[in-house]
Amino acid sequence: MFEIYAVRYGHLDRRGASENFIGGDEHDLPMPLDYFVWAIVGANKTYVMDTGFDQAMGQKRQRTVVRPVNEVLRAIGIEAPEVSDVIISHMHFDHAGNTEMFPNARYHVQDREMAYCTGRCMCHPFLQHAFEKEDVQAMVGRVFDARVTFHDGDSEIEPGLTVHRLGGHTQGLQVARVQTQRGWVVLASDASHFYANFEQNRPFPAVENVMDMLEGYERMRKLATSIDHIVPGHDPMVLQRYPAARAGLDAVVRLDLDPVERA
Repeated sequence: MFEIYAVRYGHLDRRGASENFIGGDEHDLPMPLDYFVWAIVGANKTYVMDTGFDQAMGQKRQRTVVRPVNEVLRAIGIEAPEVSDVIISHMHFDHAGNTEMFPNARYHVQDREMAYCTGRCMCHPFLQHAFEKEDVQAMVGRVFDARVTFHDGDSEIEPGLTVHRLGGHTQGLQVARVQTQRGWVVLASDASHFYANFEQNRPFPAVENVMDMLEGYERMRKLATSIDHIVPGHDPMVLQRYPAARAGLDAVVRLDLDPVERA
């Protein structure tokens, strides 16, 4: 079984909820995004899911880096150069940046995602917008350095840790299914940005295939022990629903423990 840590490193003040749902939202209240990476800690190995972005990219994309990813990981005892395996949910800038942060890691990527971000889809500005050329080039370099493991759909990385291609947001987006003391937890990443996306079947506007996104919500329900075991990728409510990983460290919560409402 694994421990799971949601590690908040960035933030975006979204001016209205209408930007987070296809078709808008009649209650157009502020609905900000938090940016996370996830640490999956086992008895013998620690995995990091997604790598975030750095200060320069935050400035370019007008996002706030609350604290660099490696510093928050260090606060829970994880040194980036010692991480041996990184799972990339998809290749968007906020999930596949910090290209030099994990120099000794092997990266786990879906076949479809690599084909997507290096193929003809990137000729379309609408689809290309959330990708950074340097992040994609860095992943191609890792391929040639024999540091990438490709997955085709559902795949077991080790007992208790599997990845599953859902698509929707991007062609090769994958989620991680992790066995914990409270059951099977699904790390949705951008398969669902907010709880409201999968709980209410309201797709997020940044999408490659709406049907795949909607089907992905149902697939996650089947993969997880319960709907309360699905963790969205950008919802600030995650920090409120789960217990803090360390006293005085409000940027990291434990997802392998039961949710608790915190004041």
